[in-house]
Amino acid sequence: MSEYTEKDSQRLKNIKSGLIDFIAGSLGGMALVYVGQPLDTVKVKMQTFPSMYKGMVNCFLKTLRSDGVMRGLYAGTVPALVANVAENSVLFAAYGGCQKAISNVLGVEKVENLTSIQNAWAGFFAAFFSSLTLCPTELIKCKLQAIKEVQMEIKGPVTAVGEIGSWRLTSQIIREHGVRGLFTGYEVTRGLLTKPNQSKDDIGWQKTMVAGAVGGTVLWLVIFPADVVKSRIQVKNLRTPALAVMKNIVKNEGISSLYNGLKPTLIRTVPATATLFVTYEYTKKLMLDVFGNS
Repeated sequence: MSEYTEKDSQRLKNIKSGLIDFIAGSLGGMALVYVGQPLDTVKVKMQTFPSMYKGMVNCFLKTLRSDGVMRGLYAGTVPALVANVAENSVLFAAYGGCQKAISNVLGVEKVENLTSIQNAWAGFFAAFFSSLTLCPTELIKCKLQAIKEVQMEIKGPVTAVGEIGSWRLTSQIIREHGVRGLFTGYEVTRGLLTKPNQSKDDIGWQKTMVAGAVGGTVLWLVIFPADVVKSRIQVKNLRTPALAVMKNIVKNEGISSLYNGLKPTLIRTVPATATLFVTYEYTKKLMLDVFGNS
């Protein structure tokens, strides 16, 4: 009887821990969108239509003048919110679970005792689960952000984003392409910022922001060429394989085109990713204080 009670207690503890991670990740994802959406819009436009803009500032001002703040710089906010809440809630919930799984496999008594490399593996497996939630909403977001440029390129009538909306665009994609059409470094820095015998959870909000910002920046530097290819395929409905798209970009526009939009991305990453992790860490800490660790 006591064994059953102990197992039941551990199961409830794991459920509560996962739920706290899920809620904290959701709130972090929402904060990230509202801080970073304007520069994310600039990034997508520059990635997909580099010849239409002279640079980041030119793209920002043109978008602001022609479409305003909400319909221009914040175009695609609804799917971006859905995408980031889904991605980050699942990411952080899965991350906690993956940390526990790795600690059990390796015989590490406490999750807090995992090394940065072991945490990185937990993040790798967690990112796999979160990526499954991202593709459809990311597709809708990118199309809404660059819809005017698409219409200008094909010389069709320019429709305001507000007249289309997320649900109408989603329905159109499913109608034309089917459901398949929707699928066309943090822990290391925290460890480095932690003093001897100090928990990574106690490094303070300033260092948490630095860790989040560094992690996000390193991530974007590595994956940015792939993100450029992704944006082109999603916005322009390309049927060409990703590797062929990348080769065409390098051949016709030069290798530097694989980094179009990098500047607004890095500028956006610092406050946006920092806000994400600060919101997550301190929401989680508050909920643990309120509901207890047991």
